[in-house]
Amino acid sequence: MIHLIQRGLMFGNLIHVQSAALIERYNRALKHLANHQTKLTDFHIDISGYSPEIGDELDDPLYLNHAGVNRQFILLTTDQKNAPLLNAKFSTSREILKEFILKNEPQLFALTARDAVAGELVNSVYSVDGPAKLFDIRRVKIEADTTSGTVAEAQALADNVDRFMREEDAWFDDVLIADMITSAKRTGDVTRNPIALDLMEFEQRNFWTAHFGGLYVFQGMDHPALISSGMKEALGKLPIKYVFDTKDRNQIAKFLEYNDLAEPIVKARGIDAAAILRQKMDFIVVDVAQESGIDLAGATRRDIRALARRHAQDLPEEFHGLADLLRWAEEGGKWPRITSDHPAYFYTLRSADHGNRDLVNMLLSQLSPKDVRQLFICHKELFYQLYATWHDTKKSYVAEFLEREYQVDKAGARAALFGHEPEMEQPVPAPKKDGPWGVSEKKIAAVGPWGAVRGK
Repeated sequence: MIHLIQRGLMFGNLIHVQSAALIERYNRALKHLANHQTKLTDFHIDISGYSPEIGDELDDPLYLNHAGVNRQFILLTTDQKNAPLLNAKFSTSREILKEFILKNEPQLFALTARDAVAGELVNSVYSVDGPAKLFDIRRVKIEADTTSGTVAEAQALADNVDRFMREEDAWFDDVLIADMITSAKRTGDVTRNPIALDLMEFEQRNFWTAHFGGLYVFQGMDHPALISSGMKEALGKLPIKYVFDTKDRNQIAKFLEYNDLAEPIVKARGIDAAAILRQKMDFIVVDVAQESGIDLAGATRRDIRALARRHAQDLPEEFHGLADLLRWAEEGGKWPRITSDHPAYFYTLRSADHGNRDLVNMLLSQLSPKDVRQLFICHKELFYQLYATWHDTKKSYVAEFLEREYQVDKAGARAALFGHEPEMEQPVPAPKKDGPWGVSEKKIAAVGPWGAVRGK
């Protein structure tokens, strides 16, 4: 992984902790949360306060995420909002933490000036001993305070102030007044500078989890389903009717279509579809080149396309399917019929514009893994896993490409690939006698929208 680390593509944007004061605060929080402390004099932390160096020191990569659920966090600075989340077990965790920090940034800035803020992403599940347990996770609530309990004490002081102002005899309550004075020495004037955190709750109905080999859970859909990275039969009985694995290409394609989750790249607004298709084709050539032992050191796009011409007969169906689609997009040729059975099918899609865009792009990147740029952006866990299996020539080429084409302008690259322009006007759908996709509602009710698949 050295190529990635050197280019900031792995462990990039972590926060460097090296001052004695911050380390002391971190240790207080770590003791408070996990009954551990570090002896390191400098280390790096992610958005949750997890440090890979401390993970190595404790020989526990889950020291802030016991059993992979209810992730704990330590905030030393609001700058952590821009850091990645390492060892993610749920796809929603980083966005929840980032939104919490942004929502409470002024308060957290004041609190972390004197102490660490420690907390937890809490749900009703404390261990995931079987896939069915995942369906008990409905909402995630944040609990947080400083290690000295500043937020809780400020709330107690505010309650006492309210009581003092409300009760007629409060002026004669020496105990109440003494408590208020003692608390105010630690919290300051909470009437002028309130110390309170919006702890927030988040619905978690649709998510990816690393548990059980990787699962995509889509509960909050018109037509819910679970998609497994491994064999679906190994999951056992689940409280959801439709369960697929990544080999069920037809069913997954229909699932995406029926829930309006994906759109063809060539029909998307505001993107250069031809450029995206060409780049996907280049990545497929690189994949074939590494298998053939071809040296890609210093290879340019022109070199990659020259390789494609020389080795056209060795290129897989993914390449030829995308080439047909590119000819249609650029030259107005015959529309290629690329069905879900075709290896190129999922390479031709991206997420539509909806609240689960990142999750759907994550799924699509797993279904089209030779597009290493999309895989890196949308599913880093799988990218790092596959990267470790590649030959050195592909590792070097991909690392150099990502540094050159993505790292210099991450926001621009994401917008070019996945951005959505607002619609000029909302089309009015024509009434249909059958189902919303021209399919008989009776037929859907009888066999399910994805055909005959395993039941409950």
